[in-house]
Amino acid sequence: MIKVLHIITRLDMGGSAQNTLDTCLWLNPERYAVTLMHGLARESDMTTAEQAQVREKVARARQRGVDVIPIASLERRINLFKDLCAFFLILHYIRRENPIIVHTHTSKAGFLGRVAAWLSRVPIVIQTPHGHVFFGHFNPAGSKFFLLLERIAARITHRLVALTDRERMDYVRLGVAPARKLVTIHSGVDIARFGIEQSDGWPARKGTNGFGDAVVIGYVGWLLPVKGVMALVKAMKVICDSCPDAKLMLAGKGGQEAELRIAAQRLGIGDNVVFCGWSDRIEELLPLFDMLVLPSLNEGMGRVLVEAMAAGLPIVASDAGGIPDLVQDGKNGILFPPGDAQALADGILSLIRRPDEARRMGNAGRQMSRHFSVEAMVAKIEQLYDGLAGKISDRCLQPLSRQLSP
Repeated sequence: MIKVLHIITRLDMGGSAQNTLDTCLWLNPERYAVTLMHGLARESDMTTAEQAQVREKVARARQRGVDVIPIASLERRINLFKDLCAFFLILHYIRRENPIIVHTHTSKAGFLGRVAAWLSRVPIVIQTPHGHVFFGHFNPAGSKFFLLLERIAARITHRLVALTDRERMDYVRLGVAPARKLVTIHSGVDIARFGIEQSDGWPARKGTNGFGDAVVIGYVGWLLPVKGVMALVKAMKVICDSCPDAKLMLAGKGGQEAELRIAAQRLGIGDNVVFCGWSDRIEELLPLFDMLVLPSLNEGMGRVLVEAMAAGLPIVASDAGGIPDLVQDGKNGILFPPGDAQALADGILSLIRRPDEARRMGNAGRQMSRHFSVEAMVAKIEQLYDGLAGKISDRCLQPLSRQLSP
């Protein structure tokens, strides 16, 4: 048995948390003894339904033998006292349990966990950033600060797991780590939930969404500036000039919601933009859309893209972050320059005006989604673990820093 400790800042319904939970759930329990340490995600402001879904998944993980340990002091915001408390709790656990692998996730847990693992001479230290925060999330000074921390932490990390090839190249280009330390493992999705075996896509769902024959443009995710949703609302003004009945369904929540509502009213499209809130049944929500739009300014990968592909939806997405790893322009969707509302509107209108092309893209995406299954993701993670573990002497578990080049 290989002892593996996963550490993540918060456990909510975001992509990074779901990726980490799925990894813990699907790792071979006969091969790996898994522990998951996590913050309480108070900052996520989860609804009762979200909390219930997280609890249900945690319960399933425990049934599979995963030891789940909450850390009340582990939060996303920087707080010197709480951060030190979280660090020493992690350090104490690592020194008591002696895991062979410490696999950290996201920025805060990634830094604290890796330093604690390094001080404890853990043989294998792995970090999955789940998309970097070097632009779009903070002001320039904040972005430079986090870039500096990542460069420091990368020196005590044996492997960095990027969700996409573009993210991996960003880490090399920005001098975070050399290419030999980086590996790409796409975030996996349980694609069977999304009707991958259905034979047809757009526009077979007409009449099931409550909007009759109106075209429904869907967005699923956080309502935050970095997600580019304001450009989507502005694009809807252009779309509605050509298709007055078109609807935009925004499924999600976040601090920008009030601003987006005001913008929609000011543009005269308040009745065309529907705020759905967060849904715990995305497999039931996606079939109500005619297409999915992801207008992010920066995106690690975008698990919702895989879910939309499995549901047979054509996609319009920004050419940002790791999105082009999933959306191939002209094959399963349309890419546009991030933040360009006119280009976004043009892409959406082209699918509305060419339903046969939209259907072809949706069906192509359904076939492509098979490459991004949770089974494929976990198989690659296990291959990474076993490959690194094989470099450790059977006679004496030495820190890999003595055996692998830094």
